[in-house]
Amino acid sequence: MADPSIVQELIESGVHYGHRASRWNPKMSRYIYARKNLIHIIDVRQTVRGLLMAKKYLSRVAAGGGLILFVGTKRQATAAVTQEASRCGMPFVAERWLGGTLTNFRTIRSRLSRLEEVERLRSGEEIENYSKKMQSALAREYRKMFRNLNGLRSLSRLPECLVIIDPKKEKNAVKEARALGITTVALIDTDCDPDQIDLPIPGNDDGLRSIELIMHHLADAVVAGRATAGAAKADKADKGEPVGAA
Repeated sequence: MADPSIVQELIESGVHYGHRASRWNPKMSRYIYARKNLIHIIDVRQTVRGLLMAKKYLSRVAAGGGLILFVGTKRQATAAVTQEASRCGMPFVAERWLGGTLTNFRTIRSRLSRLEEVERLRSGEEIENYSKKMQSALAREYRKMFRNLNGLRSLSRLPECLVIIDPKKEKNAVKEARALGITTVALIDTDCDPDQIDLPIPGNDDGLRSIELIMHHLADAVVAGRATAGAAKADKADKGEPVGAA
């Protein structure tokens, strides 16, 4: 049975409010409890079930040293994705999904190298040797790259999993993940296709409080998983075992 405090927390965040019934995806019917004033009401029991399954999976991935990429570029999700991904030490995309982020990963890494190069240039004395026009061009280049790539600095390899807010909005990210066989966890509203997601969490993906709460829970699971991995390494070190030993 679900923890009553979690259920109450979810309800207070408005996680159960779906879209207008006219905008629904029929595949979401198994997650819908009722229709009220032309709005679909999501079954919170299904939300809890999806959330607990996702947390268990993410904790396991984090405990195994895997990378989890958080994705949410809609206005309501940007702050929560940035804050929670940073808190649990995972990469994120909160402004714009660049085509090929996963499927053309080598190019993305080269752009990150360029970002670091421009940062070093701008912070040193060498920048004074450039004309004002060139300095201005470098500043524009830096702002654009920082906005799009800053959250990906720790993405040293392809992630084991994507955590997505609104897979309909992030359809390109979902498509790339599916092409590469990367697991997807997503907060999905009543207008989404759950068949595209490995671990769906049915819930309001437009409400600020709903997004913040779900992201907080998922980030907590990652933090717990990483703590477990850290404790295991410390235990092996105390016993004089190689840290990388199984």
